[in-house]
Amino acid sequence: MSLDLRLLVVDDEEKQRALLAGFFQELGAEVHQAAGGREALAMIRSTLVDVVVTDYRMPGMTGRELLREVKALNPEIQVVIVTAYGAVEDAVGCLKDGAADYLSKPLDLDEMEHVLQRLEERRHLVRENLELKHRLGSFESVPGIVTCGGAMTDVLSTVSRVAASPVSVLLLGESGTGKELIARAIHQAGSRRGGPFVAVNGSALSPTLLESELFGHEKGAFTGADRMRIGRLEAATGGTLFLDEIGDLPPEVQVKLLRVLQERTIERVGSTLSIPVDVRVISATHRDLLAEVREERFREDLYYRLAVVAIEIPPLRRRRGDIPLLVEHFATRYDGGGAAKPFSSEAMDLLMRYDYPGNVRELENIVQRALVLARSDSVTRHDLPPAVQERFSEQAGPAADALSLPARVGALEKEMIENALEAEDGNQSRAAGRLGISERALRYKLSKLRR
Repeated sequence: MSLDLRLLVVDDEEKQRALLAGFFQELGAEVHQAAGGREALAMIRSTLVDVVVTDYRMPGMTGRELLREVKALNPEIQVVIVTAYGAVEDAVGCLKDGAADYLSKPLDLDEMEHVLQRLEERRHLVRENLELKHRLGSFESVPGIVTCGGAMTDVLSTVSRVAASPVSVLLLGESGTGKELIARAIHQAGSRRGGPFVAVNGSALSPTLLESELFGHEKGAFTGADRMRIGRLEAATGGTLFLDEIGDLPPEVQVKLLRVLQERTIERVGSTLSIPVDVRVISATHRDLLAEVREERFREDLYYRLAVVAIEIPPLRRRRGDIPLLVEHFATRYDGGGAAKPFSSEAMDLLMRYDYPGNVRELENIVQRALVLARSDSVTRHDLPPAVQERFSEQAGPAADALSLPARVGALEKEMIENALEAEDGNQSRAAGRLGISERALRYKLSKLRR
């Protein structure tokens, strides 16, 4: 597969520069060369570049200094640092300054190819997200959709494609995964975005109250009905009705909702007058609705009316790559509007290991709690809830603390890969999805672990 990237190789050693340039050209990339930082910056100002691969130690301007200058010129350009003088401190410094990766000499060309493939995937994802943002107007109108891609890529892609259609959509996923946020994204991206978005929780009300809430009622329809009330379906005309926890609808309400979807009319409780409604229905549930249909607890005909398109929202444990982004997002929101307190590497390590039965909603609560309880200028593992801290006892104690940064990252990566493969009975495709990476990336990582 050809590499669709525009690369700039920066190295003061001509042989090393030519070797890398030749390797990248064999991969199909468009390659430019520069003998130093100043020449590289001049080229970036006049030439389109996606990725800069630069040596760390160069006369006149170091790779880290070049990294900072490149990011100041164009933050979208990715920078990979290469050096024979590898040190954890240098790696951490470059990564903090925005480096995409940090590789040591002698270079493993297979590893370099894998890094570039990952950056190419990221570039395509950014393009897809920009296209989606254009269609949505802005994700800021739907707060909380924070992702680096991975397991959420298919979800966002489906949102983009289904939004323009008026079909009913069923969102499936565990509690706390953000189903209402996805529903709002679909509404915002569609032609009904100028209309109302009305949400109803099917499990929050008794059958009688739920029927009145959805369809409205006439004055005197039942005890306490002292005035006419417009229901949520009628109020959502011209827009979107979001039915959360659709699996909890009682049978009598299921029958009425099916009639609405078929005939596009409603009757208020206590009335025989048919009122036309023009509404798109997006529903959501944490239940296995097909199992509910088989057990005859949910109407099959209603299921197929609601699930013209079904979208499964992955749990947070299957999108662990999003956890640092979500932590930063929530920390910025809850830390008084100023610069958010940083989370220590140990705290972030524990957050990455935790399985989040409450998903994104639980992570949000954990971050908010940690910021309130933090005893210093940063959040440490001691500020995290006991359930998260329990993972600390599962680590290797002082021996783990003594590991270098690359060794700790490698150990965590190995553990996550092994757990994913075990959970998916050795199926690499599903394990890759659980980890939020491509199957090809997983095979590469497995080959490294077996060496």
